[in-house]
Amino acid sequence: MSDLFDLTGKVALVTGGSRGLGREMVLAFAAAGADVVIASRKLDACEKTAAEVEAMGRRALPVAAHVGRWDDVDRLVDVAYAEFGRVDILVNNAGMSPLAPSSDETSEELFDKVVGVNFKGPFRLGSLVGRRMADAGGGSIINVSSSGALMPQPSFGPYSGAKAALNALTTVFALE
Repeated sequence: MSDLFDLTGKVALVTGGSRGLGREMVLAFAAAGADVVIASRKLDACEKTAAEVEAMGRRALPVAAHVGRWDDVDRLVDVAYAEFGRVDILVNNAGMSPLAPSSDETSEELFDKVVGVNFKGPFRLGSLVGRRMADAGGGSIINVSSSGALMPQPSFGPYSGAKAALNALTTVFALE
């Protein structure tokens, strides 16, 4: 059974990888033999998780990046490929789900921030890394979504919409 989860020689890039579920994914990939790129907004948090990975005998690259900003995403991809030469597994895990006061009271700033992190960033990362994966013969893109995409609730309009868009994007990337 352990052979099914052997990721020796693979590289995983995890957004939101310094805490919570992202951190657990990073540690699980490292335990399975993968080297990891740990991305989140706070470099010190990425470095702390990277130290845990390196203590497991794996290589880790901590990168501060805001996935809602294409310049940060482009730089993240560039440094990951410069360091490891490949990304075999991309996990679009970074997300945010703040409550909006109501749909009509949702500010443009809140809307843009939620859609940027939950949809725009995964779109850009998946586009850049997915093309390179396809050119190299394959890879895996894992988009972390939410039940909010399927069962939206009041005050979560931008979040639910972004996660529904992410679900559609997952299909688009698979077909491409």
